[in-house]
Amino acid sequence: MQRVTDSADDAARTLAGDAPALPLTGERTVPGLAEENYWFRRHEVVYLDLVEACRGRIVVDAGFGEGYGAALIAGAAAGVLGVDYDATATAHVARRYPSVQVTRGNLAALPVADDAVDAVVNLQVIEHLWDQEQFLRECHRVLAPGGRLLISTPNRITFSPGRDTPLNPFHTRELNAAELTELLVGAGFAVESMRGVHHGPRLAALDAKHGGSLIDAQIERALAGEPWPADLRADVAAVTADDFHLRTDGIDGSLDLVATAVKAP
Repeated sequence: MQRVTDSADDAARTLAGDAPALPLTGERTVPGLAEENYWFRRHEVVYLDLVEACRGRIVVDAGFGEGYGAALIAGAAAGVLGVDYDATATAHVARRYPSVQVTRGNLAALPVADDAVDAVVNLQVIEHLWDQEQFLRECHRVLAPGGRLLISTPNRITFSPGRDTPLNPFHTRELNAAELTELLVGAGFAVESMRGVHHGPRLAALDAKHGGSLIDAQIERALAGEPWPADLRADVAAVTADDFHLRTDGIDGSLDLVATAVKAP
């Protein structure tokens, strides 16, 4: 794999030994848990959709979380460098996903050389960052001319409706489609596409079954510390990535925004 960091030693760095299990804190999505399955599949569908855009390319996954998405992309890409500030996550990915080259780093100062990579993936991360503009400038810097930034984030309109302060305590600033576009253009990108993640027919039926919102049914019980009814647990555990649809229409009513932005040649 081609090395893309400024320092070969930094690029090669992985954390030896057995890493502890990655804790479920609410800040990141963890696969393999029945109660977490809805959120995992909602994120997974975007990674699956973007795999072809990464095929044969050198990719940075900026803020890789648990690492399952970086590993998925690594199956198609020429190489994947995962960058995350969290030491526990970095150790976990180094141990569990050896196909991903990992390094610990600040997303506001990516440990990657100028014009070095073909794509930057940043899924469900920018809403956690204090300096979103600086991060996007860093993405622009490390991408080669014509390289693509593949980014997703919760849609502020539906994720924290009617408010500017995020409901999620781990989020610093959420965005709608117009705001995300403005940030990308301001950082020197041309927005190639803007799509939204929506519930497909089966999830729409589950929304109706669970009082109008499968999401609210999960959150309300979690906040109340109540056990889940058997049918809610079974329905959430059965959700797949195919239950979500990515579309260009109805963008303001989407759950998550998915943008592809290009660095001008």
